[in-house]
Amino acid sequence: MEISEAVARVKPHLTKERFDHTLRVAETAVHLADLYGESKEKAELAAIFHDYAKQFPLHELERRITSSSLSKDLLLYHHELWHGPVAAVLVEQEFGIKDSGIRDAIQYHTTGRAKMSKMERIIYLADYIEPGRSFPGIDEVREMAEKNLKFACLMAIRNSIHYLMQKKATIYPDTFHAYNDLTRCLDGGNFINGKQ
Repeated sequence: MEISEAVARVKPHLTKERFDHTLRVAETAVHLADLYGESKEKAELAAIFHDYAKQFPLHELERRITSSSLSKDLLLYHHELWHGPVAAVLVEQEFGIKDSGIRDAIQYHTTGRAKMSKMERIIYLADYIEPGRSFPGIDEVREMAEKNLKFACLMAIRNSIHYLMQKKATIYPDTFHAYNDLTRCLDGGNFINGKQ
């Protein structure tokens, strides 16, 4: 699918603010893909579709989860987690995108998971650090994103877990699995040296 077509398909489903965010995520994803030797085209396509279902009505997201092969456990957690998995299903059903790397990057862009692919890490991080975001700790993650993809993802996931714990919110298990997996990648407590 051409990027221009993807943009045209996504735009009607998002507010201007959310659509602008999507374009910034796409720009950031292309930069990271170039930096870390991944397909810029695939990264851009995944980024364009990552929030495709973000503003669907909650009953529609719930219906899509219950009628698909997606984990029903999603329904036990905050609805902010639902749009990525639903979008991953819809991009195949509605647009014929069968590339599992693209679909997985869309599905796990909010929660992360253990053994994230490089493309999944790129989309997760691009969504987190895109230029329109502003919150404590983001500048450090942006700086690390230029040096080491895995460590930057670990920082972002750690910040997200800390934020959710402060809010006394539930945390989806995949997020803990992502944190643990990335932490295990530490070599003697430090994997900042060398891009990953």
